[in-house]
Amino acid sequence: MDEDEQPEDDQGDVYSDGSRSEMVEDDEMSPEEEGFMEGFEKDSKKVRCAYCKKIIIDPDDAIEKEQEGEVFLFCSEECYQAFKKEEAEK
Repeated sequence: MDEDEQPEDDQGDVYSDGSRSEMVEDDEMSPEEEGFMEGFEKDSKKVRCAYCKKIIIDPDDAIEKEQEGEVFLFCSEECYQAFKKEEAEK
């Protein structure tokens, strides 16, 4: 391996802005995927309840519900019911 070459597993890091842009230019990643990765990175550490806005420490504990084609996460069944009631009143 030449000095300038990187090992195969170090190339194309989708978590760096520059690599993502190159992947879009080379048609290895769609612009939508690039936007998703960018948004994911900004909010990856914060998952909030759609109703009370409390940070959900473990996203695996979140209650996931779909309403009108959109997915929402809730910290509890109570927050989901309150959200659903509030939406029905609109």
